[in-house]
Amino acid sequence: MRAFVTGGSGFVGRNLLAALTAAGHQARALARSDASAAVVRGAGAEVVRGDLDDVAALTAGMAGCDVVYHAAAKVEVFGPRADFERVTIEGTRRVLEAARAAKVRRVIHVSTEAVLVGGRPIVQADESWPLPARPFGLYPWSKGRAEELVRAANAPDAGLETVILRPRAIWGPGDTTLLPRLAELGRRGKFAWIAGGRHLTSTCHVSNLCAALLLAAERGRPGETYFVTDGEPVQMRSYLGEMVRAGAGVELGERSVPRWLARAVAFLSEAVYRLFRLRGEPALARTTVRLIGEEVTVSDAKARRELGYVPVITREAGLAALVAARSSA
Repeated sequence: MRAFVTGGSGFVGRNLLAALTAAGHQARALARSDASAAVVRGAGAEVVRGDLDDVAALTAGMAGCDVVYHAAAKVEVFGPRADFERVTIEGTRRVLEAARAAKVRRVIHVSTEAVLVGGRPIVQADESWPLPARPFGLYPWSKGRAEELVRAANAPDAGLETVILRPRAIWGPGDTTLLPRLAELGRRGKFAWIAGGRHLTSTCHVSNLCAALLLAAERGRPGETYFVTDGEPVQMRSYLGEMVRAGAGVELGERSVPRWLARAVAFLSEAVYRLFRLRGEPALARTTVRLIGEEVTVSDAKARRELGYVPVITREAGLAALVAARSSA
């Protein structure tokens, strides 16, 4: 199989490139900088210089490929609306346009359970749940709109099939977003659990996601969406606490704030950032409270049934790999 990957230098992308090359597939990835290109080469893939704004570069990179994995997106939970539109929504539109021009057979879109934020509580959700009419935050909104573009582009009779995967709470060695941020908060004594952190969460190790992505290229039904998880849910404090302990050697402590207070702080923080047009993102955003401050559990029964998906790494083995990665750093 010949595959083209967007977001190849990111956490998911570089792990996917390594998985593709390890399985004997030929992989290419988009890189917009020398640093990104070095990461792509290090994963054993061919570099295609360009970015999501460059349809010509995307089309050229996809030429001769059987499948496109679209993993690039704006992953922050707060920021200018225009950035989410340009990167996540319009970027997806251009990837689909290029895939059609390059006559790629299949596009696999990496989405998220966050597209459901704004509706009812996400408790044992499956793929039949509708997207909310009013998504709660720019990240859920933009990822949801990207999903709609991907579903609309599914046209097997015209030569393009699309499949969507929704991992929940991706973790593992090489995480450059969640783990470092939590570890820094823990070191500074600034971390606090929301409502004690004893609510349940589904999780997805990056190796399990990559295994599901490879299966989706072969077995995913065109036009379908699949949740991917590690299996049974765990308490949020176990997930985050053990991950940060294993990956950074940091304890998150026992401090906790009520859920109502976290929501109020997030609302006021976002209001201040918008009013004064501050850069970056607030320490706590409303989307974050919804995603880590209450139960978020999803069912991957459909992926197991239709893709033949089975987790390739256990939670215990994943934590051991984090410890090993920290020790060798």
